[in-house]
Amino acid sequence: MLLEDIIQRFNSDQNHNPLHVAELHNYIKKSYILGELSIVEYKKLLSEIDKLIPKSA
Repeated sequence: MLLEDIIQRFNSDQNHNPLHVAELHNYIKKSYILGELSIVEYKKLLSEIDKLIPKSA
């Protein structure tokens, strides 16, 4: 599953786009806990989210 797919699922479930990366992170975590995502998908999505967060020096 790609990040775009999970954002689309979020949008369908919540009727709005994620307002913050943390909101999307919580949705991914919830999906994993409920068994909707495998551990491989979960880790891959978290890795993709980490790339979106600007790193401070």
